[in-house]
Amino acid sequence: MITLELQEVEIDLCTDCGGIWLDAGELEMLLGEPEKASQLLNSFKTDHTSTEKPRKCPICLKKMKKIIIGSSKPVLLIDKCRKDDGLWFDKGELQDIFDRAQLDKDNKIQKLLADMFGQEHNTDKQ
Repeated sequence: MITLELQEVEIDLCTDCGGIWLDAGELEMLLGEPEKASQLLNSFKTDHTSTEKPRKCPICLKKMKKIIIGSSKPVLLIDKCRKDDGLWFDKGELQDIFDRAQLDKDNKIQKLLADMFGQEHNTDKQ
């Protein structure tokens, strides 16, 4: 993994799979809009039916739990440390989070992350 710093947030990027690790509290900092961050975090629900292999937390090395974000389809499933060390996003999932949070279409962080990780960014989603 390599670590990139973006506005005081360390983004850990896996160079093998393109996944991203955010330490606890960093997603909220990246979102930058407290109300939308709160809504998003309140939409997290543990998924007990996932057949995906559990991923280990890079901090505590314990198996993480699968979290469903929001009620939108298709379902977005991410990994969350059981000890609240942070969140793991498979390639493309962090951009999906930003899209679902419906941030201001001119959100600089969202645009920068899309540019950095080569993901499509559509500012017409609102």
